[in-house]
Amino acid sequence: MPTRIRLSRHGRKRKPYYHILVADSRAPRDGKFIERLGIYNPNTNPATIELDFDRALSWLQKGAQPSETCKAILSYKGVLYKKHLLEGVQKGAFSEDVAESRFENWMKEKQEKIQSKRDKLEDEKQQKSKKQLADEEKIKETRLQKIAEKNAELAKAAKEEVEAEEAAEAANEEVAETPNAEVVVETPEVEAEAQTEEPAAEEEKKEE
Repeated sequence: MPTRIRLSRHGRKRKPYYHILVADSRAPRDGKFIERLGIYNPNTNPATIELDFDRALSWLQKGAQPSETCKAILSYKGVLYKKHLLEGVQKGAFSEDVAESRFENWMKEKQEKIQSKRDKLEDEKQQKSKKQLADEEKIKETRLQKIAEKNAELAKAAKEEVEAEEAAEAANEEVAETPNAEVVVETPEVEAEAQTEEPAAEEEKKEE
């Protein structure tokens, strides 16, 4: 029976994750399988991979053929490299201790690279967060400055309006006081004219 190591899709739309399975190559993608070896989640950065290392190695040694994606996953986790080292031991190219030492060194370097990538991503995330905070502060300061300018303009307009109202009231008071002054001034003239007319009328009577 041809055996394949392949993925089985799960998860919701646009957020898939996959089970790493050993299955008959003739079985449908989401059909029956022989064994589940782990989980692959590409939605995280770096991708999350949970793999039963020993079982995956065992199936490879039995002749199971991985799909392209599973081959990349097995290479990433070091399963293919371990299989290559064990084949070298079987051929007598080097001892098992040498193979184990090489594999440990490879895994150590691999972990350092992964940790370096995680640290870099975390640093970029922090830098991005700081930049966003700085941009938000800048926008906040600009907004507060605009509000202060607007309030100053409103206060200036209100002050000018009050001054205009006071000036208008003062002008109205002057206009209201002006007729009273004219009456006071004109009253003696009217009385004088009345007194002048009365003697003239008496003289006319006498002449008659």
